Amino acid sequence: MISILPNILFSLIFIFAIFYFLRNVKKIYRNINLGIKEDRSDNKKQRWVQMLRIAFGQSKMIDKPIVGILHIVVYIGFLVINIELLEIVVDGFLGTHRVFAPFLGSFYNFLIAFFEFFALLVIISIFFFWSRRNILKIKRFWNTEMKGWPKSDADNILYIEVLLMLLFLTMNGADLWLQNNAYQLNYVKAGSFPVSQFLIPLFENLSVNTVFIIERTAWWLHILGILFFLNYLYYSKHLHILLAFSNTYFANLNFKGKFSNLKSVTNEVKIMMDPSIDPFSAPVVEEVSKFGASDVFDLSWIQLLNAYTCTECGRCTSECPASQTGKKLSPRKIMMDTRDRLEEVGKNIDKNNGEFKPDGKQLLENHISNEELWACTSCNACVEACPIGIDPLSIIIDMRRYLVMEKSAAPSELNNMMTNIENNGAPWPFNQMDKLNWKNEL
Repeated sequence: MISILPNILFSLIFIFAIFYFLRNVKKIYRNINLGIKEDRSDNKKQRWVQMLRIAFGQSKMIDKPIVGILHIVVYIGFLVINIELLEIVVDGFLGTHRVFAPFLGSFYNFLIAFFEFFALLVIISIFFFWSRRNILKIKRFWNTEMKGWPKSDADNILYIEVLLMLLFLTMNGADLWLQNNAYQLNYVKAGSFPVSQFLIPLFENLSVNTVFIIERTAWWLHILGILFFLNYLYYSKHLHILLAFSNTYFANLNFKGKFSNLKSVTNEVKIMMDPSIDPFSAPVVEEVSKFGASDVFDLSWIQLLNAYTCTECGRCTSECPASQTGKKLSPRKIMMDTRDRLEEVGKNIDKNNGEFKPDGKQLLENHISNEELWACTSCNACVEACPIGIDPLSIIIDMRRYLVMEKSAAPSELNNMMTNIENNGAPWPFNQMDKLNWKNEL
């Protein structure tokens, strides 16, 4: 009975961790679906290609070659270590040790060596990333919106990943020592350990029982760390590890300069501009409750998915001309604010038994200011820069529409321009008869 207690304990912990993870996934799914429905089921082949190229292939990361290659290393390392995780889970449930070794033979040795090689590369890459953030202090990592939790979160993930890799190597190193020295424990001789073999000298003066405890402790901490990491993702910017695939699949396929139009406004204009239509006999245009967006409920589910997927890398902000000239706008902050408001709404729903009760707040003004919105030049630099297809501009445009069409709160310069277009057919304050007078001055 005592011998199966570790297996029972492992099973309980694993099931609880997965249950907690799925509960948080359900919350994310619910929050994303608070947004307006939008059909992104077209061009399936193109969408699959886009996802494979950007999410799996990391194609946009290599715009910055050194950082991109190191990120790919961490990404591959994450994938291969999760393959190794499968064996750990099976061993945990069944009480076995290196259960796959007899079935895979020499290929098993190759796999373990491959895992260790990438574990070492991940540690080196993470040290580089940590140095950029904390020693070199790259500007985009120290913007105002990165203070507090965002800064801590970015560092926490780096520490967790290094710890997991070190535990993996320690577990393997102790395992190798036990294979060679603990004949009484019947450790299966399996695996090739090109990295962890250099840890053997650390165990030479220790007893078999001590090394056994080290190996088991590293094994337990490694799997518990992975389960903790899985559930930490919900509270972290690293949620993109899971959502980047769906985000790139559903990303906008239109040309970056093509903006969406409000269907209701388009129909109204078509009726006005078509001389063959009798406006009095024309079909009634569907009434719209609100033009544009002032809160997360007015955004599409795609935009809310974007908010959850944001990596907070800051590439969008570093490329933004408005941000570079000292204006208040930061596309990264737009996405972070949207996610913060969405989480705020989600907690409100949880607190009130599945129903949202007005809290006197909204995304506009309480999180995002008018100044930020009007600082945008609509150049699409942020959209082009994003490594996973996030579109901050679409949120900015929708909130601008709300300000103009619902609040009549456009800047005076814009109001003057629209007045001139209405009266003169051009943005300039000249009547139509004088529009070509400029040619006489050449």
